[in-house]
Amino acid sequence: MYSLSQIRTGLKIGRSNPAFFGRELNRLYYSGLGQQNYNHDGVDVVAEDWDNLLILDACRYDMFEAQSTLPGRLEKRVSRGSHTVEFLRGNFTNRDLQETVYISASPQLYAQREELDATFYDVINVWIEDGWDKSIGTVLPETMTKRALEVSEQYPNKRLIVHYLQPHYPFIGAPELNARSPFEDAQSKADIWGELMERKRSLSPETVWAAYRDNLSIALPAVEELMRELPGRTVVTSDHGNMIGERAAPIPIREWGHPPGIYTEELVSVPWLVYDNGDRKEIITGESVAKADEVSSDVVTERLENLGYV
Repeated sequence: MYSLSQIRTGLKIGRSNPAFFGRELNRLYYSGLGQQNYNHDGVDVVAEDWDNLLILDACRYDMFEAQSTLPGRLEKRVSRGSHTVEFLRGNFTNRDLQETVYISASPQLYAQREELDATFYDVINVWIEDGWDKSIGTVLPETMTKRALEVSEQYPNKRLIVHYLQPHYPFIGAPELNARSPFEDAQSKADIWGELMERKRSLSPETVWAAYRDNLSIALPAVEELMRELPGRTVVTSDHGNMIGERAAPIPIREWGHPPGIYTEELVSVPWLVYDNGDRKEIITGESVAKADEVSSDVVTERLENLGYV
């Protein structure tokens, strides 16, 4: 649940900015006055029928529908979160998933590991490895595809979750829009959505939308390559969507980004693309071989800030 202290803090911060105050009121509305910590109307992805689950971080349904040329049958689903942490919390908390390997470009699974207390057969943190592109501050989609294919060969009888970062910020093709240059002081923040909410940046929704769409365009070829190589049933989906200056509800503020606890259409409607490639996998469970990666808290914080989390 969102604690009363968290709600009070949010409202206190919001007093100095009408947009943030409206956001906190909307959060109270969607979370049942703080009584639920994820969207209970969303789909339980673990219980769905797939061999491989490819997650496009922050990919809203309408953008995917208009832009994707990936093969398969497209449906719309409702996510359990409007933020990656909520998605993870709503789908994986306290679950024994020793038939599943999670390959992640996002540091959020690692950052939330103690709260989630989920047991995967293995977890591959690509963002810790040399897959992190320091010049942009993300993991590129082709890096994820290459690593996922290697893991597929290593674990042919496991369900695979492959968590790409795109189309999530930062904008690969429009670095001038990113809130923080990789060459600036590491202490500077990268919260592009907060800057837009506070009107510290003057960017039109059309400009931001174009950069957001471009991130998806950059990711789709790598995703298609992986889909065509992986055996069995592959589902392409997203953990949540993103708002690009649309009016939220019930308080009609202009919303940016993907704040937790706000379940608008733009934030929780996600693609669910089903693609069958040959025979289904024979999924075998087994005792977890996942190792406890030890990463400096400074590295985790820096990675999260590069992605716009503060």
